[in-house]
Amino acid sequence: MTAVTTSSTSRATTTTTVPVTAVEEKTSVRRGRRRGLAPGKRLPASRIVGPVLFLALWAVASAAGRLDPAAIPAPWTVVRTAGRLWTAGTLPTDILTSLERAAYGFALGLTAGVVLALAAGLSRIGEALIDGTVQLNRAIPTLGLIPLFILWLGIGETFKVAIIAIVVYIPIYLNLHSALSGIDHRYVELAEVQGLSRLQFVRQIVIPGALPGFFVGLRLGVTGSWLSLVVLEQINATSGLGYMMFQAQNYGQSDVILVGLLIYGVFGLVSDSAVRLVERRVLSWRRTLSS
Repeated sequence: MTAVTTSSTSRATTTTTVPVTAVEEKTSVRRGRRRGLAPGKRLPASRIVGPVLFLALWAVASAAGRLDPAAIPAPWTVVRTAGRLWTAGTLPTDILTSLERAAYGFALGLTAGVVLALAAGLSRIGEALIDGTVQLNRAIPTLGLIPLFILWLGIGETFKVAIIAIVVYIPIYLNLHSALSGIDHRYVELAEVQGLSRLQFVRQIVIPGALPGFFVGLRLGVTGSWLSLVVLEQINATSGLGYMMFQAQNYGQSDVILVGLLIYGVFGLVSDSAVRLVERRVLSWRRTLSS
């Protein structure tokens, strides 16, 4: 009896050991595959690899004579033109004027977008009063409002700042409102069970949950301020990068136009990188594919 019991017990142990081992092997394989799906470590200075490659191709094509110098000057020609404009004192003035316009418009648009999104996202009454109006504004081409704003605000600096603010606040509002609306309702129930006040609920649940969407809208708003500035500075302006490019168009100076475009591109890349840096610092608690 003892021998039979021992043999049956060993067979049972064998039969139960094999499936466990197989499960462990499958789990390890799955874990290995999951690790291989990640994009990997972030490359150093990965944001400038594309622009540097573009400049290299531009330089090679210009040196090989593949590009018409009258239409697309070589990079070294553009650099010499930028140096000449800087020495003459016109380029620093135009850059400071453009930065001032973009900063004023962005500040107004950021404030309006955040305030309206919070009012619409945290209150049904606010959503009924605000969201439909913002969606209607989004459907209207912003640059099509320029003639109307000129009649209302004059042809000076005020209407330019107002148009930039409209271009900025729309993406900030849309993304922040979407993030607020996407907060799981179970967190609201948890806050009610814990007895949190309205201010504590906003500070501990709403703000952390809405920050990812807010930063997406912020990046779009920063880019939008530069895009709208190009057009606005060609309307009754006496300084600014857009004005410089408009004057260069009248005289057929393609090198000056490229100087303005490159400066706009650098400003856009630097401002977007600054927002991304702040986002990584503020949302360091998240583990995402980009982290």
